[in-house]
Amino acid sequence: MAEDKKAKAVKKGEPDLDDLKRELEIDDHKVSAEELYRRYETDPDKGLTDAKAAEVFARDGPNALSPPKTIPEWVKFCRQMFGGFAMLLWLGAILCFIAHGISVATYEEAVNDNLWLGVALTVVVFITGCFSYFQEAKSSRIMESFKNMVPPQALAIRNGEKRNLKAEELVVGDIVEVKFGDRVPADIRVLRAHGFKVDNSSLTGESEPQSRAPEFTNENALETKNLAFFSTFAVEGTCLGLVVRTGDRTVMGRIANLASKKTKTKTPISLGLETGETPIAREIAHFIHIITGVAVFLGVSFFVIAFALGYPWLEAVIFLIGIIVANVPEGLLATVTVCLTLTAKRMAKKNCLVKNLEAVETLGSTSTICSDKTGTLTQNRMTVAHMWFDNRIVEADTSDNQQNATYDKSSPGWLALSRCAMLCNRADFKQDQDNLKRPVLQRECNGDASESALLKCVELSIGNVIKFREQNRKISEIPFNSTNKYQVSLHETQDGDDRYLLVMKGAPERILERCGTIYIDGTDIELNEYWKTSFNSAYLELGGLGERVLGFCDLRLPANDFPRGYPFDSDEVNFPVANLRFLGLMSMIDPPRAAVPEAVAKCRSAGIKVIMVTGDHPITAKAIAKAVGIISEGQETVEDIAQRLTIPVEQVDPTHAKACVVHGNDLKSMSPKEIDALLRDHPEIVFARTSPQQKLIIVEGCQRQGAIVAVTGDGVNDSPALKKADIGVA
Repeated sequence: MAEDKKAKAVKKGEPDLDDLKRELEIDDHKVSAEELYRRYETDPDKGLTDAKAAEVFARDGPNALSPPKTIPEWVKFCRQMFGGFAMLLWLGAILCFIAHGISVATYEEAVNDNLWLGVALTVVVFITGCFSYFQEAKSSRIMESFKNMVPPQALAIRNGEKRNLKAEELVVGDIVEVKFGDRVPADIRVLRAHGFKVDNSSLTGESEPQSRAPEFTNENALETKNLAFFSTFAVEGTCLGLVVRTGDRTVMGRIANLASKKTKTKTPISLGLETGETPIAREIAHFIHIITGVAVFLGVSFFVIAFALGYPWLEAVIFLIGIIVANVPEGLLATVTVCLTLTAKRMAKKNCLVKNLEAVETLGSTSTICSDKTGTLTQNRMTVAHMWFDNRIVEADTSDNQQNATYDKSSPGWLALSRCAMLCNRADFKQDQDNLKRPVLQRECNGDASESALLKCVELSIGNVIKFREQNRKISEIPFNSTNKYQVSLHETQDGDDRYLLVMKGAPERILERCGTIYIDGTDIELNEYWKTSFNSAYLELGGLGERVLGFCDLRLPANDFPRGYPFDSDEVNFPVANLRFLGLMSMIDPPRAAVPEAVAKCRSAGIKVIMVTGDHPITAKAIAKAVGIISEGQETVEDIAQRLTIPVEQVDPTHAKACVVHGNDLKSMSPKEIDALLRDHPEIVFARTSPQQKLIIVEGCQRQGAIVAVTGDGVNDSPALKKADIGVA
């Protein structure tokens, strides 16, 4: 029977739920570009022909997300009026009217008690039904958010000509150009890229922009650098790509379909819920069964007794109806609705909007919380956390009044490092007065998250960054790219030194290998093995905290070789980028929200299990989990135990670790039974590098354990899990 239904769904072209839950299995990122051209019958220079594009369009349809099937408003209204407990009240009202009709037909002076009771029941059901309907009408539709993600135009090459096409007209095999500020119009294989970066936070949860390049770097399609995905933002550079998936077949399309899939379970109070029965709904359903059984039993009993005592059959029927109606708790539906509404209003005063009344009660029954990290546990705002200069690690002062600084802000080491961070930086504050009046940490910036964090750090510490840049004019620049992994800029300075200043920042190991000296306490020292060891220990310590580390260096160019007016060429690089002076490290992290550790502690004391489910890197996820208390102090993972005992991880018994960090790649190969065992045996769990499908599987695993699951999240990648959970908090 199940197979027949599945076959029907496939015939209709509807995506199968089990198929959507599976990880995306494609090889478009693994095969060579030439193989792709043959596969999709396209040409990298001329693109598709109009005839071929029309053929593919007829086969695949438009490059757009299919809207979900919507329930007509009259059906929703009828569900509220006649669903579950309301049906019992309607039955009571009808029986009252029947009893009144019998009384009027039998007796000349019949009382109207049954009539008024029937009217009262009808009014109660109608008012509570209308109230529940309007409450449900406030619910946002998940697919609406996806519609906004469709870019209206795309630049494609057809018949050797560049054309502006509607994004929905793109087909598999099209060659498209994407530049800074665009949304990626489909899933594309990157053919050429120049400093191209995309914001993948909606898919993976990573707040840091990800570089994209033609090279195949990872078996996982979501992590390889040569794929860019539909609806993600291009935040830097340009790219030429080949469309490999469109519409519902894109990664985002699969998430959208997964989020809009409807479940079959219904609730007694409101059939509009699609997340399964809530605890209060189950209790009321159980109560209805008991009340119905008792009412019918007593009614039939009194009917038989009345008949036995010689009452006329009409009076016996009235007895039957009266007993049944008397056992119906007419005020229960109204009482439950009013109580939940009052609770919702109290929550609204705490800035919590309740879109479904039953969710209020479910929230109080929660036993497991699956929380996203980026933007939920953290601020979704990269912030400089630590610096290493003058051979010591210092904590960055992020207070607005700069009273918590643990370092000398006038020291030569910090002044040189901050100068490099100011000049070798393309971020700036958005130049509107309202933005500039805000505290520095709350200002909006143009530029990627890391450079914005550096800008805010030095603005707080030194001040007037934009003015400093104007005084020290940029002459030339080598933008950051994934091959070199560094950024260089050359400046004229206004500090009395006529020599040009070269400043560089990038991946610490790449920066260090280009340096011959290190700047310590105002002195240039040869970069020997001692200083390289000091650098490595600092780098490992900061990286172990889950922070993104950048290295900085500079060089004064000799005036004889590079006089004023020298024609610098950033393409041919006619200036030195080796034997530079190493200045230090700066590390950034998306910090936890201030109230989160206390909230996690309260949940734990109430017996609620808190699980972190994120798309970010395991080291970063573990660091944040420890900072907010999801992994409590003293609890060890298998990696921690292996490090303490100095043995390989494989030799550690997993049952000895109460906490664990699970990578998405490991989760992919686990069976439902293994997931159940993992959730059962470890009270403190962090899932990292998880896909939207895996988040859904984790929620289902928790529900199999009998848990009432709440999911918190703010991204598109959280939507399937939010939909499946007993309670979604977005």
